[in-house]
Amino acid sequence: MEQSENYDDNNTGLPFESRLKVQELNHLAYRIRNELSKVIVGQERVLDLLLTALLANGHVLIEGVPGVAKTLIAKLLSKCIDTGFSRIQFTPDLMPSDVLGNTVFNSANSSFEFRPGPVFSNMILIDEVNRAPAKTQSALFELMEERQVTIDGTTRLMAAPFMVLATQNPVEHEGTYRLPEAQLDRFLFKINIDYPSLEQEIAMLHNAGLRGGAKEIDQVGAVVKESEILEFQELVHHVLVDPQLIRYIATIVEKTRNHSSLYLGASPRASLWILKAAKAFAALEGRDFVTPEDIQEVLFPVLIHRVILSPEKEMEGVRPQAVIRQIVDSVEVPR
Repeated sequence: MEQSENYDDNNTGLPFESRLKVQELNHLAYRIRNELSKVIVGQERVLDLLLTALLANGHVLIEGVPGVAKTLIAKLLSKCIDTGFSRIQFTPDLMPSDVLGNTVFNSANSSFEFRPGPVFSNMILIDEVNRAPAKTQSALFELMEERQVTIDGTTRLMAAPFMVLATQNPVEHEGTYRLPEAQLDRFLFKINIDYPSLEQEIAMLHNAGLRGGAKEIDQVGAVVKESEILEFQELVHHVLVDPQLIRYIATIVEKTRNHSSLYLGASPRASLWILKAAKAFAALEGRDFVTPEDIQEVLFPVLIHRVILSPEKEMEGVRPQAVIRQIVDSVEVPR
């Protein structure tokens, strides 16, 4: 995603001024991408989706085999923003109180006081999220959906901006737990990180040699203020969406619920997230209106973790991506 410039429709070739400050937002994305490029080689699609999720105020599940920089990308993105950051390593013995916090007795003043857990920050990295048992996973439901936690009858709100970045390994299943569908539905995107290409890996090795003994995380600094993120999250709400595009989103999601290859279709929450993500993606591209291409860019990472194949199709080796593609291709694109 590069810095873009909008032009009018009168064949004058002159730039027009958007009703929203999308050009400033486009420049913000450029600053973040430029900073991350000091360490991250390639992965442009991953970075675009992470920035989209940040502006859409959604959470992200990052999946990939060990060593493809899942955790590093999340940490570097957090460091680019001048805001709070917290990392939680999920393990089988992790308890909800280890994540949310708990109330302890203070003998000095003979009273109980609340000690907040690591979720009381802005950017939360949950490493290997599928290693914690169901009891701990369920503690995240209220946190991720309502951005608050209720402990001992007291509700405490999270500070804005608030974003959960969770990682998981798709090939190692020993000592892991399948994430509940209700929790998966609370993630805006599921992003898969693949191996780099040969040229990208060569460039990565070259950059590592130039850094010497310096750590990757030290190469990146804060280039965006917390107030900017909040401002542009609000701006995204005002991006225009044609009613035909709203019907286009709803039709695709509705078809996932009636497809013979799917046991479980996408929820209404998926429709809302597609709309929000398409608005954010359009704004990042420097536009104050959504196009069908914006919707198609975000459809797959929104839907991929929300649909479940029927047992027959799963046994046949059918992939959810293929079914979603079939559904998208069956719906006429509004123009």
